[in-house]
Amino acid sequence: MAGKKKEAKREGPATINNRKAGFDYHFEEVHEAGIVLVGSEVKSLYLGRANLTDAYCAVKNGELWLFNLDIEPYTFTTAFQPDRRRDRKLLMHKKEIEALRRKSEEKGLALIPSKIYFKSGRAKIAIAVARGKKLYDKRESIKEKDQRRDLERDN
Repeated sequence: MAGKKKEAKREGPATINNRKAGFDYHFEEVHEAGIVLVGSEVKSLYLGRANLTDAYCAVKNGELWLFNLDIEPYTFTTAFQPDRRRDRKLLMHKKEIEALRRKSEEKGLALIPSKIYFKSGRAKIAIAVARGKKLYDKRESIKEKDQRRDLERDN
């Protein structure tokens, strides 16, 4: 009797999160967008070699753009290496972009990339419409985090 063959399931990379944004902002809405990438940037993202810390989004001329996303160059490429922090276009429907533009023009709201992940083999980015936290909000976040940590230690 032949044994069952186990299917080799190929897993994607771990999600690249913007942890600092969760500390500095309250996320009100989250939207999904595609990213226009060139060359070996996809392989670098797949390996999880990107940094979202200083990244932000803005609407220019009816198009959504991502600024300051740092994607490390892929080490095994030889010919073409794109700039690490170049501006990248994001793909969304025009109505969604217009809605984001209106929301981003409200006082205190910003478009912040919260995570990058792969969905059906394509790189996606989660864009949060976020409101900046005040100093006392950040203190509350720290206090809640410490309380959760203490409870986990006790258990």
